[in-house]
Amino acid sequence: MYDKQRGFYIAHCANGALSIQGKMANRHGLIAGATGTGKTVTLQVMAETFCQAGVPCFMADMKGDLSGISQAGRMSGFIEKRLPEFEIENPEFQACPVRFFDVFGEQGHPMRATISQMGPQLLSRLMQLNETQDGVLNIVFRIADERGLLLIDIKDLRAMLDWVSKHAKEYTTKYGNISVQTIGAIQRALLQLENQGADKFFGEPSFDIHDLLQQQGGKGIMNVLAADKLMLQPKLYSTFLLWLLSELYSTLPEVGDLPQPKLVFFFDEAHMLFADTSKALLDKIEQVIRLIRSKGVGIYFITQSPTDIPENILGQLGNRVQHALRAYTPKDQKTVKTAADTFRANPQFKTDEAIMQLETGEALVSFLDEKGAPTMVERAKILFPLSQIGAVTEGQRLDIIKQSDIYGKYDTPIDRESAFEQLMQEAERQLAEAEAAEPAEAAEPAKEGKQKSGMLSKVMKAVMTAVTSTLAAVLGAWVSEKVSGKKSKSRTSAKERVVKNATSAATRTITKELTRDILGNLIK
Repeated sequence: MYDKQRGFYIAHCANGALSIQGKMANRHGLIAGATGTGKTVTLQVMAETFCQAGVPCFMADMKGDLSGISQAGRMSGFIEKRLPEFEIENPEFQACPVRFFDVFGEQGHPMRATISQMGPQLLSRLMQLNETQDGVLNIVFRIADERGLLLIDIKDLRAMLDWVSKHAKEYTTKYGNISVQTIGAIQRALLQLENQGADKFFGEPSFDIHDLLQQQGGKGIMNVLAADKLMLQPKLYSTFLLWLLSELYSTLPEVGDLPQPKLVFFFDEAHMLFADTSKALLDKIEQVIRLIRSKGVGIYFITQSPTDIPENILGQLGNRVQHALRAYTPKDQKTVKTAADTFRANPQFKTDEAIMQLETGEALVSFLDEKGAPTMVERAKILFPLSQIGAVTEGQRLDIIKQSDIYGKYDTPIDRESAFEQLMQEAERQLAEAEAAEPAEAAEPAKEGKQKSGMLSKVMKAVMTAVTSTLAAVLGAWVSEKVSGKKSKSRTSAKERVVKNATSAATRTITKELTRDILGNLIK
C-alpha cells in the first residue's frame, strides 16, 4: 500500500511498517527465495503499491498468476486473520489498470523489434554464435548500414547474409575474411531461431517504449507480459527483456533523482539473463543497470538465490526481500551463508538461521533509508495483495485487451520495402542487363562470320580467275604449236614461261584482292 509519508508499504515487522522510500525506489532491488516461498505474491504487492502511487510497472508473467492484478481481490479467512498484524482495519480491495502483451501476439498486444534495433551483439547471444561468427555478423550489419539497407525482419537478414556471401571477396581487404562456411553457420542458427517463433517478434510496427510509461485514472498502468510460452525459449526470453532495458536506457532522457520512479521493471527468472553471457555483454548489462536509475527506472530482479546475480550487479541492488532458502547439501548451506552475508546484520537473530526458518509469506527485508544506506535486516511478513491472487479467465483477458488504449496499434504487421526487397530488385536489374547484353554479343560473332565469309568468297573468286587464266595460256600455247606443226627446241621452256607468267599473274590477283579486303576492314 502506498502512503505519502512512509512511501511504498511492503511488509510489517515487530518494529512496525517496512516501506521503500519513494526517491530510493529506483536504486533497484532483489526478491529471492526458493520455489513456493511467496516471491510472486511479493512481486504483486510491490507492483500494486507502485501502481497506487502512479508508477507504471513492467513484469513477466510466468504462469499466468500475475494477470489477477487486473481484478479486485476479495476478503478471505486468511486475510481477515492477518489484518491486525498489518494495522489495517478495512482493506480497500482494488484492481490495477493492466495491459497484456505477448511476443507471439496470442495472449496480448504483440511486441516487436526490428533486426537493426536488436543489434548484432544481442542477436549473437540469441543465436549462440561463436567469436568468429559474431565478427562476421557485425560485418554484415556494417555493410548493410553503408549501403543504406534496412534490416527489419528475418528475411532481410537472411537476404543480406546471402548477398555478403556472394560478394565476400569485395570486402575481404576492408573487413577481413568472410568465409562461406561461417555465413552458412549463421544462416542455420537463424533458421533455428525462426523455428522457435522469433519471426513473429522481428518486424514492424516495432514497440514504442513510451507505451510502458503511462497512467490511467492517476494509477500507473501494469504492463504484463505473457511469458509461459516464451519461457520455453530461455535465450529469447532473457534477450528480449535485455533489449527492453537497453531501449529504455537509450531512449529516456536523464532526469536525476526523482521523488519516485518513472517506471519499475521486474525481471523474473533473472538467472537466465546472466547464463552463457559473454564478458562484453555482461559489462554492458552492468553499465545499463548502474546508469539507468538516472533515467528514473528501477529494476527488481526475481530469482531463487542472490548467487544467481553477478557480484558487481548484486552490489547495486539496494532494496532486498529474501524469502526462505533450504540447505539440504553443502552447496545449499554455502548459498544460505552467502545470502545472509549480503544483509546488514541484526543483533536480535542470526540471519543465516532465520533464512531457513522463514514460513511462506515471511521474508528478511532490508530497504534503503533516506540517505541511501541499507537498513538493518528485519524478519517481516509481506502484505497481502489488494488485487486478485491467481489467473484471470480467457474472457476477462480478451475484454481487457480490446478495451486497451493501444488496441490495434501493433496487431497488424507491416512489411515495407527493406533489405530483402531492395536486394531482390538489384538482382532482377542485373539479370535484365545480362539478358539485354546477350543479343549484342551474339550479333558480333555473326558479323565477324559474315566478314570472313565475304573475304573467303573474294579469295576463291581470285583463285578461280587465276587458274582459268593459267589454263587458257597453256592451252593457247599448245594449240599454236599444233597449228604451226613446228616443234620448238625450247618448247618445254616456252610452256614453262607461259605457266610461270600465268601463275605470277594469278598470285598478283589473289594478293591484290586480299590486301584490298584487309585494308577495307581496318578502315572500318
